[in-house]
Amino acid sequence: MLIHWKSLLTAALCAVVLRQASAQAPQITTLDIEWENAVVYTDNLADPAKLVTSANAVNLSLRNFMPNITIADIKSVNGKPAAGYWASKARFIMLSPNPTPGQAIGDTGRGALAETHLEILHADGTRIGSIMSTGFAGGTAPPGASPGLLGNLAVSGGTGAFLGVRGMLTFPPFTVRLASMEEDPANRRTHGGGRGRIIVSLIPLSRPEIVSTANGPAVFHADFSPVTSTRPARAGETLIVTATGLGPTRPGLSPGTPFPESPLQEVNSPLEVTVNGKPADVINKIGWPGTSDIYRLDIRVPDGTAPGVAMLQLTAAFMTGRDVRIPIQ
Repeated sequence: MLIHWKSLLTAALCAVVLRQASAQAPQITTLDIEWENAVVYTDNLADPAKLVTSANAVNLSLRNFMPNITIADIKSVNGKPAAGYWASKARFIMLSPNPTPGQAIGDTGRGALAETHLEILHADGTRIGSIMSTGFAGGTAPPGASPGLLGNLAVSGGTGAFLGVRGMLTFPPFTVRLASMEEDPANRRTHGGGRGRIIVSLIPLSRPEIVSTANGPAVFHADFSPVTSTRPARAGETLIVTATGLGPTRPGLSPGTPFPESPLQEVNSPLEVTVNGKPADVINKIGWPGTSDIYRLDIRVPDGTAPGVAMLQLTAAFMTGRDVRIPIQ
């Protein structure tokens, strides 16, 4: 009997540990950012008066410990058109276990010490937010990253839709163009540069979520009556969805300020709602007046949505929340 109770106690403790581990495990959001026209402007000039004076492309002979600035244009995030830039301030260190003359000896390969910053915009130029990181450029990625990635940078924070994020930033193999800081960066897109991708693994401070209540998800018909099994939603119907964690609004407010009735505050981040994996039309996306982190979304259930229980899921600023279920007739 003693062994029996020990077995039960062990099983119960294991179940508690598993639940706690599941609850505490960070949910990772991956941003796959495509960029182009990357140029590494390297300081090889003894005379500062020569900085950015040449309209022509100016190549250079690279030497260790040179400081540099990299600038590139963001073209997409997770396959969706975007704008903005990647900018990095670095100094070459050229670490290698088997250095050639001029390289630095070290136990692993690293190209440079770097601070890398991303400012991400909608394709129309509206700002979404920024991501800041610091660490090592070049060399293998840290444990936990996908095989084949390069670099080892820690995401230290962000602004806008990425306020409070943490995580890591790595690169698949890519190409850049090396240039002297004598070259005028106003002509970067004319002269062109390398292209590639950045993989950002983010742990956000908060996620977009559809509000849940004791009676189910806070999803309503147009007359504000709740969507329930006795009064389900219909394909083609416009529903009101209550959400949290959608980030900044425009024209903009100070953090923590309640949303006003006038002017209504529109969600600034790119936003998508899916029903059974199909995009729903988002008709309205505003901060709910009188609250500081509750939002109202008016969505149209896609035509052809099958009767039964439908999965509703929300994505904002490329971060996806947990799905909820609503009945469809």
